[in-house]
Amino acid sequence: MKDEAIISRILDLNETHYFETIYDRYSTHIYNKCFSFVKNEAEAKDLTQDIFLKLYLKLSSFQGRSKFSTWVYSFTYNYCINYVNRSAKRKYEMRLNEDFDLENVGEAIDATLTKQVQAEEQLIKAMEQLPVKDKMILELKYLQKLSVKDIETKLNLGSSAVKMRIKRAKERLADTYATVA
Repeated sequence: MKDEAIISRILDLNETHYFETIYDRYSTHIYNKCFSFVKNEAEAKDLTQDIFLKLYLKLSSFQGRSKFSTWVYSFTYNYCINYVNRSAKRKYEMRLNEDFDLENVGEAIDATLTKQVQAEEQLIKAMEQLPVKDKMILELKYLQKLSVKDIETKLNLGSSAVKMRIKRAKERLADTYATVA
C-alpha cells in the first residue's frame, strides 16, 4: 500500500493502526537522521519518538504537494535543527549562569574600584614626596602629555638629558611608591 493511501485510511477512516506501517517504513531513516544531529543513541531514540508523535498530530497538514517521504524527511530535518538550536541555547545559558554570578558582580566591581582609588591615592602621595625637578618632568611628560622634543624646548635641554631625567624620575617615583604603601 502506498503512503498516500495509508494516510487517507488514517485520516478519513480513523484507522490509526495503519500508522504502525508508517513507523516501520520510516523509523530507521528518522533515527539515523536524528543520530547524525545529536551523536547520542538514547537522545536519537527519544527524538525519533518525539518526531513520530508530532508527525501523527500533524498528519492532517500533509497536503500531497510532494511525496510523503519528502515531507517526513523535511519534517525530521527541521525538528532536529530546532532541537539542536534550542539545546545549544540552553547549554550556553547554563554556562553563562555558572560563569556569571550576578550577586557577586557588584562586589567585584566595588573591590576593583576601591583598589584603583587606593592606587591613585598612593601615586599622588608618592608624587608629592618627589623632588621638584622629578615631579615637574613627570608632569610635563604624563599629565600634559608633551613629547620629548617639546620638553627639550620648554626646559632648554638636549634630548638625551630629557630622557635620562624622565628615566631617573620614574625610578625614584617607583621607589617612593613602594614605601608609601
